[in-house]
Amino acid sequence: MSRARVAIIVVLLLGLLLLLLRSQAGVVVEPGSTLVVELSGEYIDGPERSLLASLFGERGTPLASLLSELAKAERDPRITQVVMRVGDLQAGWGKAQEMRAAFARLRERGRKVVAYLEIEQYGANLEYYVASAADEIHLTPATRSPFAGLAAEYLFFGGLFEKIGVDVEYERIGRYKSAVEAYAESSMSPANREMANSLLDSIESQFVTAIAQGRGLTPTRVREIMDAAPTTASELVDAGLADGVTYYDELLEAMGDPPVVEASEWAQVDAESLGFEPEATLALVYGSGPVVTGEGATDRRGQSVLASRTVADALLDAAEDPEIDGIIFRVDSPGGSALASDLVWHAVERAKESEKPLIVSFSDVAASGGYYVASNADSIIAQPATLTGSIGVFVLRPVLGGLFDKLGVGVESFTRGKHADLYLSSRPLSPGSRERLRADVEAIYELFVARVAEGRALPTEQVDAVGQGRVWTGEQALERGLVDSLGGLRVAALEARKALELDAEADVALVPYPPPRPLAEQIQQLLGGSVAAQLLPALPASLRSLAGLLQATPAGTPALVPPLLVEVR
Repeated sequence: MSRARVAIIVVLLLGLLLLLLRSQAGVVVEPGSTLVVELSGEYIDGPERSLLASLFGERGTPLASLLSELAKAERDPRITQVVMRVGDLQAGWGKAQEMRAAFARLRERGRKVVAYLEIEQYGANLEYYVASAADEIHLTPATRSPFAGLAAEYLFFGGLFEKIGVDVEYERIGRYKSAVEAYAESSMSPANREMANSLLDSIESQFVTAIAQGRGLTPTRVREIMDAAPTTASELVDAGLADGVTYYDELLEAMGDPPVVEASEWAQVDAESLGFEPEATLALVYGSGPVVTGEGATDRRGQSVLASRTVADALLDAAEDPEIDGIIFRVDSPGGSALASDLVWHAVERAKESEKPLIVSFSDVAASGGYYVASNADSIIAQPATLTGSIGVFVLRPVLGGLFDKLGVGVESFTRGKHADLYLSSRPLSPGSRERLRADVEAIYELFVARVAEGRALPTEQVDAVGQGRVWTGEQALERGLVDSLGGLRVAALEARKALELDAEADVALVPYPPPRPLAEQIQQLLGGSVAAQLLPALPASLRSLAGLLQATPAGTPALVPPLLVEVR
């Protein structure tokens, strides 16, 4: 065995020892305690990180873990105050709304919630949005973050490809199916512009309304403050967006120096000790990342994927498991493979035969293929700001002849068959082959519409009208019958309780499904080198969504993907 592998095993054993010692230490929670929750970094829709992932510093905190810890605090009368220390959050608006609602519930249960913002980047709207659920907001003196409204920026690479001699042919069904424009055009189409403004209007309205309610302001006043763009901590306080400027230690002193329980300590408190007695067990099946065929949870870059066989098996196994009473399918996916989407759709249909409730909970995005896989569930729950819909299909086909010419690469091609040029990359399609490709895309769109119509019990004409590749926010999707209600995992669990004829306040256990792999398998995976592949340097954030798109949309095959290259901040 190599020295490197011996070192890895030693690290694993030391990590196990540390975890064991921590679990045995316990935690004492005094009456009148203040729970301190750090909100920063990336939040993901996935199970608890495995031992190996934790030891190797794999990024991402499961959102469900945060929500679970806050739900425990609702039950414990020893926790009288909660402080959220807010830093740079890497999450979308759907997750932010879930976080914000969890802190709002703590206030409803009589806990005082104080937000302390330690941010300095521009575009910290999402962080402030979460903090606005608190009774009080305090800022560090060095805060420099203008409150100047929301912005969205779309990228178009058609001009770049033209410069290097690459032509991009495409066919799409749905005038709003604008993902192709990112690759084939250098500017935005009128339909895409209409959709982009509609999405931004919806999110801005939700943002302003929440800030107004949280800070006791009118929406008109919030927009006036945006136009003034207060930046420094004192300006934000003067505008009514914050209550004080202080350092963290001074904040605790002003709160009376209460006994403090850090979130890491709080995680050791057993829910059963707080009276948690589940009357039902719900499998929590995750479908996160681009939709791809095959097995696995991550791609070669370590990014999550919604792999058709893995997710389908989890849904079907949960349906057959006698210890599982219902299924929550948590989707955070921008779509991808049309084939993979249909395979998961079929698994949902099969899983429903068990007559266990199958509820879908949408996170930040569940669009195109991400909507397809969920469209036949018993009920669909979305956050108001979830990006969803995008019922449409496109196919991209790069033509590389111009690039080959620039590089001095000679190409000779031969075909047998009228439409065999579909397989070539060096020249444009013949008119006949182009028409054949168009027919293929139309057939997949018709299947997509039929799947949604069947699952949602809607006329195909109505699905087509709200389809056409258009992305909607969850708020807009509810009005159009694409989702059933608004909320997060808590609302999805409530729907499951109703279906199981349980009391609305009955305890239910949400367990990730399938369960974590045994440690021996994790070690074997590490020694086999697959974990090492996940430790490759990450791409810059601005290019991650593009890389995921490229991986999920192989050239020349129909894909179900919305316009991803946009982030509202």
